[in-house]
Amino acid sequence: MTDARPLGADEATFIAAARSGDAARFALITERHRRELQVHCYRMLANYEDAQDLTQETFLRAWHKRESFQGHATLRTWLYRIATNACLDFLGKRDNRTPVPSGLPDSELPYLQPYPDRMLPEDPQDSAVARETIELAFIVAVQHLPPRQRVVFILRDVLGWPAPKTAEALELTVASTTSALQRARVTMRAQLPGRRLDWRSPATHELSSDERGVVKSYIDAHQRNDLDALTSLLRDDLRFAMLPDPGTVTTTAKHAVDGWISGGLFQPGHDDWRGIATTVNRMPAAALYLRTPGHPEHRLFAIALLHIVDGEIAELTGFDATGTPWLDLPPAL
Repeated sequence: MTDARPLGADEATFIAAARSGDAARFALITERHRRELQVHCYRMLANYEDAQDLTQETFLRAWHKRESFQGHATLRTWLYRIATNACLDFLGKRDNRTPVPSGLPDSELPYLQPYPDRMLPEDPQDSAVARETIELAFIVAVQHLPPRQRVVFILRDVLGWPAPKTAEALELTVASTTSALQRARVTMRAQLPGRRLDWRSPATHELSSDERGVVKSYIDAHQRNDLDALTSLLRDDLRFAMLPDPGTVTTTAKHAVDGWISGGLFQPGHDDWRGIATTVNRMPAAALYLRTPGHPEHRLFAIALLHIVDGEIAELTGFDATGTPWLDLPPAL
C-alpha cells in the first residue's frame, strides 16, 4: 500500500525501532495514534469497550507485523489498515453485531455504548472528531451497513481517503470500492433522513447556546420534580430508548413522562434528583443522580444523551451509567 510520498521522519523512526526490537520506542511512536484509531474502531463497532480492546489488538498486531512495514505508506495509514482488519475479524465472529432493519434503528443495538469526549483526538479540525460523525444517530446508522460497506464508507466519506488508497487498504478493486460506497450512501440516506449527509463539508464541534439551555432546563426539571416543565421540553414525536433495554419508541411527550412515572421514577423514594450537564459523543447530555431512602448521597443513575431541534428534545437515548467508568463521572454527589 503506497501513498506516493517520501519516507517521513515518523516512518523512519518507526522502522528503526521495529528493526532494533525496541518495544518501548515502538509503543511511544504508535501511542500518538491511539485516540483516532479508537474512534475508528468505535465507529465500526458502536461499543466503547470493544473499541478499546480492538485498538489494543491493533497495536499487538502492529508489533508482530513490524518487519513488514517498509514506509511505502504512512505509519498512520498502515495502522488504520491493521485496525480495520481487526474490526472486520471481530465482526465476522459476532453474529449479534448485524442489526435487522425494522424502522427502529436503536432497537437492534443493545451493545451501543456512549463515547467520552475526553477520549476524542485533540485536534478540533480533525475529520475523525467531527461532531456529526460521532453522534449516536450516525453511529447507529453506520451499524446498518454490512461490514465491508461500513469500512469503505468510513474511510472514504468520513476520513476522506481517495478511492485507490481505500481499495488498496482493503485489497479490493477501485470499482468494487466505489460500488460499495454508493450502496452505503443509499443506506445512510435512509437511516438519517433530514440530517446533513455531506461529511466532507465543514463540521460543527461546539454546542449551541440553545442546546446548553435545554440541558440546564432538563436537569432543573428533574431537581424540582416539575413534570410539566419536563414534558414541555420533549417534542411530541419524541424518539426514546433506554439501553441496554431493547426497543426504540416514538412516543408523545406525555406518554414518555407517564411511562417514567409508572416505572417508579418521580415517585416518593425516587424523586430526589441532582444532575450534571456534560457532553458525550459530542452531544448535549445530562448525568442524573438519584438519592434513594437509606443513602446519604445522590448516586449516579443514568446519563441521557439529547438530540435537540428548535429548542426541544427530539431524541433521548438513556444509558444505565452505573457500568460506565470510562465516562469519568463522579459516582456520587
